[in-house]
Amino acid sequence: MPAVGPENTTMVVREFFLLGFGDLKELNPLLFFVFGIVYLVTVSANLLLVILVCTQQGLQTPMYFFLANLSCLEVCYTSNIVPRMLVDLLREHRMISMVGCIIQLYFFGALGSTECYLLAVMSYDRYLAICWPLHYSTLLHGTLCVELAIGSWLCGFSVAAAFQAAMLSSLNFCGGNVVDHFFCDLKPLQKLSCSDPYLVNLVCMSLTSLVTLVPFGLTLASYWKILAVVLRIPSIIGRQKAFSTCSSHLVVVTLFYGTLILVYAVPLADQVPALNKTFSLFYTVVTPMCNPLIYSLKNKEVKEALRKFRIQFCDFNLT
Repeated sequence: MPAVGPENTTMVVREFFLLGFGDLKELNPLLFFVFGIVYLVTVSANLLLVILVCTQQGLQTPMYFFLANLSCLEVCYTSNIVPRMLVDLLREHRMISMVGCIIQLYFFGALGSTECYLLAVMSYDRYLAICWPLHYSTLLHGTLCVELAIGSWLCGFSVAAAFQAAMLSSLNFCGGNVVDHFFCDLKPLQKLSCSDPYLVNLVCMSLTSLVTLVPFGLTLASYWKILAVVLRIPSIIGRQKAFSTCSSHLVVVTLFYGTLILVYAVPLADQVPALNKTFSLFYTVVTPMCNPLIYSLKNKEVKEALRKFRIQFCDFNLT
């Protein structure tokens, strides 16, 4: 590990040392095995869901089209962080260049921003399906679905580019280079900066609000409308049936925004690095694995599509 004492306070930082789980060195092999299995399950489950949506006629609807986009995003999101984290668990030299750190932070922000917009689009899809069932296919036609998906990706990556430019213009690193995290996250990098913390926080909060509050507000508005419609349904069975169509998405939204709030809005998480890392593991490792499972475990359409795909796959191998 490079020295980071007072004698280096004027040093221009060109690379960072990722501390990772430095206080759990004896558990590194076990962590490597557990996170490796989780990563393989995450990639396999999400790619399988994408294949099912692309090949099975019963899943070629707006909801599953957006879900396939979300699965592609989750594969990219976790692949941006986990493979390097796995390698770092097995080595002492955990250095990452300034450029590498910036690239990782960019894709982390871009994919996270895109997920916010995609979840908002998916909540709009559920709003139309429940509140306007007779006009659903007309209002949310194929062209609009493609435009909404492309718009989510473009908005996410554009906002992240603006965020990156603002961060690079406001952050200067001239002292320590030990990042107390397992990837290049913004808060640990802020602690190493010798720039004015007020200006940095102002820029970060402004762009973070743009990324999260707007799509989160749209998501809440959609569910407020859905709740109002569901509560007007006279029968309990009718209410349960209507709400079951959006329950999976609601769980995914709660997991995603819940972990973000724990990491970036709870002061205690910022003050205790171990707690910050634990919460970060949820949205970088656990949540991407849970999403396809949440959508498939109680979903009859996905189970039926999986059954047909398995039959087609077996028939293909026999011919």
